Amino acid sequence: MQRYFIPASGWQEGKVIITGEDAHHIKRVMRMTEDDEIICCTPDGRAALCQLEVVTEDDIKASIVRWLDEQKELPVNVTIVQGLPKGDKMELVIQKGTELGAHEFIPFAAERSIVKWDGKKAKKKIERYQKIAKEASEQSHRTQIPQVNDVHTLDQIASLQSYDWKLFAFEDEAKSSTYRSLKEVIPNLTEEQSVLIVIGPEGGLSEKEVDVLKTHEFLSVRLGPRILRSETAHAYILSSISYQLEELNQ
Repeated sequence: MQRYFIPASGWQEGKVIITGEDAHHIKRVMRMTEDDEIICCTPDGRAALCQLEVVTEDDIKASIVRWLDEQKELPVNVTIVQGLPKGDKMELVIQKGTELGAHEFIPFAAERSIVKWDGKKAKKKIERYQKIAKEASEQSHRTQIPQVNDVHTLDQIASLQSYDWKLFAFEDEAKSSTYRSLKEVIPNLTEEQSVLIVIGPEGGLSEKEVDVLKTHEFLSVRLGPRILRSETAHAYILSSISYQLEELNQ
């Protein structure tokens, strides 16, 4: 069943008003008419089964049939800090990271990031990434859309405080005979905790970046014995957390 994220302004007493691209998609792409049913999600993560009542050129009015009890979000909030990669790889990170349950994304202008964004380009990029996150949330039947933040510097990343766990993926951990594995961290996660994990761009994090992160109490972790691509690391992390906290508890 089709799923749509409706802003707060679209919710009325027992009704939902759908406008813009979502209304166009329902009418022109899906070719839905009165009495068809969809799922609408609120900004705070609730989902409702809704029935279309009025379909016009300007908007769509639907009635709430019933509220749904859905458990689609990861038990912990995972923020992916992704060093800016080349080409369209960031789009892949946003899309697949959303499907795998990421709570938030922070693009990171790392020392070894080849791409550089100016202010105008950055705004357009973030807008596109947020749209990708929305579409991926609809496709994967999530109840919340991850937030895609503005590009951060190393100092901004290091100063982030409101997380229970602060980690960074470090390829030297994979090469070392004495290393901290991700499996040593994940079993210690508990529901509703928040996790921040930094992933470097192609070429990894620089020595300076590693030193700064360690100084600010970030823990380095190994993501298995192999060296992963920058755009693959987030999937390894989110899948591992999902398996530990969701699948093992079934």
